[in-house]
Amino acid sequence: MYHLSEVLFFPPVSEANYDGILAIGGDLSPERLQLAYRSGIFPWFNEGEPILWWSPNPRMVLFLDELIVTKSMRNILNRNIFKVTFNQNFRDVISNCQKIKRDGQNGTWISNDMIESYCKLHEMGFAKSVEVWENDVLVGGLYGVDLGHVFCGESMFSKVSNASKVAFIALVNKLKNENYKLLDCQVYNPHLESLGCREIERDVFMQILNNDEY
Repeated sequence: MYHLSEVLFFPPVSEANYDGILAIGGDLSPERLQLAYRSGIFPWFNEGEPILWWSPNPRMVLFLDELIVTKSMRNILNRNIFKVTFNQNFRDVISNCQKIKRDGQNGTWISNDMIESYCKLHEMGFAKSVEVWENDVLVGGLYGVDLGHVFCGESMFSKVSNASKVAFIALVNKLKNENYKLLDCQVYNPHLESLGCREIERDVFMQILNNDEY
């Protein structure tokens, strides 16, 4: 495992250990975060611990044509219960992702420092959000990092049933219309699998990320 210094550098992702951890240390500066995502790397650590940088193998992704929208979900979308916006309340979205309680987790990995860092990325046009509203109240959303052809999803939240799914579907439709290649979902979970996401080899992910043929 590499120990990062102030120098803006990441080792090749092939150097990650079995669990996907590549490096430790460094900072959450906008410059380092941009380099990380463009290199297939993301930060994931608990508050109060050193920054850990990950590049897991396999990688959980969604090929946009493989999105699964169930019949019941289509009915919800057709009823127009929710309104969806983009990049209108980034800070509120990431703050809600920090606060939401998740099954099997005692706390959150989204620290206050991380919120400030990603808000800076948002101000630079590098981090994006999707907001879901019900009766003008923010009830769901997601945020991630936009690489122009790959969107790296970071976290999503839902205060009412299906709100995060609405955000996810809206994002995928937008990415598809804008000819993106992939939605990066980082690591496996069954909820993502139910939406059509699947694991691919890291080498394949890196080829897509680097705009190489695969």
